[in-house]
Amino acid sequence: MEVTAVAKNIRVSSQKLKPMVDAIKKLEPQKALATLSLISKSASKPLAKVIASAISNAKHNFGLKEESLKFKKIEIGKGRTLKRYRAASRGRVHQILKRTTNIKVVLEGEVMAKKEEEQKEAKEKKEEPKEK
Repeated sequence: MEVTAVAKNIRVSSQKLKPMVDAIKKLEPQKALATLSLISKSASKPLAKVIASAISNAKHNFGLKEESLKFKKIEIGKGRTLKRYRAASRGRVHQILKRTTNIKVVLEGEVMAKKEEEQKEAKEKKEEPKEK
């Protein structure tokens, strides 16, 4: 089953995100989050946020096992470009392009069996101390 998470118009150039995606796309999503937390680039935070969103979507909306999740694809695309201007000599204007990025993360994994869920719930109920 496929699960997606999308972030649009992130204020980071796609050129800066692509090397990080190449570094983490072969890892498991949990290990990728740990790796991104160690990278000291500003572009690592939005990427980590989208991956974390995809993981929580898989767990809560689709009931997938967190251990079985893998990256199917990570797409980095161009978003809108904000155009700003700066005064130059002789009354001219130079254009400044503030680029944005669209990030799409697709995960795939196995669905958690209903029996396993029931067993986990039963264990949790047994472990809870009874108050008198």
